[in-house]
Amino acid sequence: MIKTHVKKILVAITAATAMGAASTSYAEEPIRIGGIYILSGSAATYGEFAQRGINLAVNEINASGGILGRQVEMVYEDSQGKASVAIQAARKLVYSEGVDALVGLDSSGVAQGMVPTMPELQKPLIITHAATPDVTGKLCNAFTYRISVNVAQNMKAAALVAEKLDATNWTTIGPDYAFGHQSWEFFGNYLTQIKPDVNLMSETNFPRFGAEDFTPFIDRVMDSDADGVLISVWGGDLVNFVRQANNRGFFEKDLELLFTVGAATEVLSALGDEMPESVHLSTRYWFDGYDNDINTRFVKAYVDAYDGPPSYNAEGAYAAIYAYKKAMETAGTTDGLAVAKSLSGMSIEAPNGTVTFRKGDNQAMVGPNWGISGPMHPEYGIRTLTDLQIFNGEDVARSIEETGCKL
Repeated sequence: MIKTHVKKILVAITAATAMGAASTSYAEEPIRIGGIYILSGSAATYGEFAQRGINLAVNEINASGGILGRQVEMVYEDSQGKASVAIQAARKLVYSEGVDALVGLDSSGVAQGMVPTMPELQKPLIITHAATPDVTGKLCNAFTYRISVNVAQNMKAAALVAEKLDATNWTTIGPDYAFGHQSWEFFGNYLTQIKPDVNLMSETNFPRFGAEDFTPFIDRVMDSDADGVLISVWGGDLVNFVRQANNRGFFEKDLELLFTVGAATEVLSALGDEMPESVHLSTRYWFDGYDNDINTRFVKAYVDAYDGPPSYNAEGAYAAIYAYKKAMETAGTTDGLAVAKSLSGMSIEAPNGTVTFRKGDNQAMVGPNWGISGPMHPEYGIRTLTDLQIFNGEDVARSIEETGCKL
């Protein structure tokens, strides 16, 4: 169970242990990677799922010889969903713990605050979750990369989904910080370009992150003229929202609903059949949406270890560790600047296919997944996704000039 205090989790497994015999081959100091995630509070499951993905990758890598002949060791810190805490954690990991690289960040607000400190730390950071476009846009720097879908990419896909729906009057319910506001902004801009006759309502709804009572916002939408709603509430907040919306009869209204991260398996597992059928759900990765050997192995290993399907956060964190493996081996060193340069333009094969960090803004060209909530999965106890669409990452990405990134 995740504890609220800062914790360190050693996940390195020596080759000697794997073989059941002593060995001097790995006497060198391990490569240390620092993970900064939300490990307490209503969104702690996201940090927990990220740790699961990372642990699978680290164990696989260590069992096959490590990186540059050295074992990999993880050290985790709890961001608590606060930028100031994450910055302090990053400095501790670099200056006190001696980590060679960083992964993590669940919150867009945290990412906006922490990313500008990366040039000071001179260590690469791969963001595996936080979706604000700013960190590979106007706040970009040579040390910051993102391996997951950003808001702009996902909202371009959302607009393409909404284009085919009958809804005319659109509003939103989202968290009152960067993720919620930017989701609405990008969605509205893309949708009005594609479908100029839609109406973006001035009555929008932005409950604070961590709110316990969503009923005023639910009632406000139900009493409005909205026939389309973009919902970017996430994590434990989304679980509470759906339960309260069920109680209010929200899903019985004739509304087109787009949940921007509704197909996160953390949320689906918590809700079970409380998640309604026939609503549009998005995720950055759907576990049975990719037919390749890496995904098959990853899903099997995850299910065997944790008795349930992997989330997009687990997959992104898993892929990030393998990205560091390739970057460090290509650079022939763990030097922060050299590894960061090695990541630029690099492609890896991941569970969600070929992932490329685009030169110019360091954003991965990965595609959002959108589907419709279907019947309950017979084995996993979560809603299935029907009519799954996996968008091409490059097709939904802004140009580098549009991002505002100047590396």
